Amino acid sequence: MSVALRRNPAAAVGKYVALAAYLIFALFPLYWLIKIAVTPDALVFTEGTHLIPSAMTLDNFRHVLLHTDFLSYFGNSLYVSLGTATVTTLAAAAAGYAFSRFTFAGKRLLIAVMLVTQMFPLLMIIAPIYKIVSQLGLLNSLTSLIVVYTAFNIPFATFLMQSFFDGIPKDLEEAAMMDGCTRFQALHKVVFPLTLPGLGATLGFVFTAAWSELLFALMLISKNDAMTFPVGLLTFVSKFSVDWGQMMAAGVLALIPSCLFFIFIQRYLVQGLTSGAVKG
Repeated sequence: MSVALRRNPAAAVGKYVALAAYLIFALFPLYWLIKIAVTPDALVFTEGTHLIPSAMTLDNFRHVLLHTDFLSYFGNSLYVSLGTATVTTLAAAAAGYAFSRFTFAGKRLLIAVMLVTQMFPLLMIIAPIYKIVSQLGLLNSLTSLIVVYTAFNIPFATFLMQSFFDGIPKDLEEAAMMDGCTRFQALHKVVFPLTLPGLGATLGFVFTAAWSELLFALMLISKNDAMTFPVGLLTFVSKFSVDWGQMMAAGVLALIPSCLFFIFIQRYLVQGLTSGAVKG
């Protein structure tokens, strides 16, 4: 606690009250998601505004797991997200290292082109993307989603990785090469361990973006066995009604891989998001 807060108890209390209010505001949608998921269908509308339902059930989870194609959607999303995150991170790491360490003809133009690609709204380019994917025969294929997601995430991921490589002094590589290492060996033994936080941050960002993407998955996938989780959620919406309990239960289950993934890379993610703030 800072000296000012210790001298002013009211300021300290206000700080914690503000933090608690923000925490409640941020977590309330998650609580409501779980609350509806465990509420019996008969009580969803009659007790819809109650903070705590009068009865709870796991029937919604049981129905989603045993009587729907949720596990298929879940597996498809996991495959696409992991594939996209892996390919994008590797490509972005290579490109970011090149932009950080080398000077070559057309470098500024290439960076400008990558920035321009981030300026177009998705609705403007969905039709050309659909046409290209259709001509390649990749419609209703998870491969098409990995390719498209990778293409759209590489520019930002490249700039993110470049910022981490810029924070690593070139002197470390030069010292390693003076000791007999090749550039690749210096990259593998010296630079790579220092960029693990950056790789973790990039991997987490891309995984989340691919896991939650809906527009391209909706436009490029029409077969039920190739649908990803965001599209699969729409199957709980019928013409005249919405099965809120089952939809919320599916949403809760879909949070599990993201939570586990971020727990796994948490150490690298925190370092990656903060290491670029101070250089020296």
